[in-house]
Amino acid sequence: MTKDRQFISVFRSSKNSDTYAYVRRGQVWDELPETLQSAFGKPVHAMDLIMTPERKLAKVSGDKLLSAIEDQGFYLQMPERLDSYLVEFKQTLRQPSR
Repeated sequence: MTKDRQFISVFRSSKNSDTYAYVRRGQVWDELPETLQSAFGKPVHAMDLIMTPERKLAKVSGDKLLSAIEDQGFYLQMPERLDSYLVEFKQTLRQPSR
């Protein structure tokens, strides 16, 4: 069961854009799973925040984030993968009209 409120640190990945790790504030990075460390790269501190189960972030609920931290020691936020047709469509929009 998660606590009502926790201090959380947010780190962005030095390897992958739009990839963030949420951990308890004060968490020692070297104690996290090796697979996370190697895939994530060097963590770059982005911010600290107080998280409650009721709080909603852009891509995750507070309850889900706190449950993940309780269960595995971290929450990993990765960008949504776009289907290739969406990527092509966005590239088409950026091309100048003839």
